[in-house]
This record gives sequence, C-alpha cells and structure tokens, in this order.
Amino acid sequence: MPGFFVRLVIAMLGLWLASAIVPGVVIDGVGTLVLAALLMGIVNAFVRPVLVLLTLPLTVVTLGLFLLVVNAAMFGLVAALLPGFSVSGFWAALLGTLVVGATSAVASWNIGSGVRRDVLVVKD
Repeated sequence: MPGFFVRLVIAMLGLWLASAIVPGVVIDGVGTLVLAALLMGIVNAFVRPVLVLLTLPLTVVTLGLFLLVVNAAMFGLVAALLPGFSVSGFWAALLGTLVVGATSAVASWNIGSGVRRDVLVVKD
C-alpha cells in the first residue's frame, strides 16, 4: 500500500511539473491534481492496453513512435473527463506526457521500482 501512495505522489509531481512547464496544460488546484493522478492511473491500467493492442500494426510500422500518440491521447482523455484539468491541443498533451514520463522515470531511478521479488528455491 505505501508503494501506491509513492506512485500517486510521483504522478502528482509529474502533472504539477507539466502544468508549470508546458503551455496549454492547466490544473486548477490540489484536489484536481490528486484526482488527475488517480484517473491517469486508472486510464493507463484499463484503457491504454486496449488502445495499444488495437493500434499494434501502426505501432510496428512506426517502430514504436505511435505509442507517443497513444500516451498523448490518454493524457487528453484524462483532461476531457476531469473538470479543472485542461489541455489545449495535441502538442500540449504530447509534451505533458513526456514531462510526466520523465518525472516518473527519474523518480523510479532514485526511489527504486518498489517491486518485491521473492525467490523460491526447491531442493531435492
């Protein structure tokens, strides 16, 4: 459970940074920031895998670059679903996605993955 809250705070930090750096990304308060981070996690867990599967041929042809478009679409979807969070267009969504992703990557490198690994050794 603590890992969930750490990931939530990292997502909130990334979203806040995106709203501070990227023109066109606006978040209207801390409550909206928390809800946006939660909703982004839900959208990335349920909607994004379906969209990645549906766009797999295009992703293969573009050597994976189309995943940037998919990520921008998920960012825009969260903004469309949540009042108080707005994205002005595709480029703002793409840059916002890159900022959130970079923030998450840097935080993961410094904090660690938080994944517990258990090894089972069976001796005869």
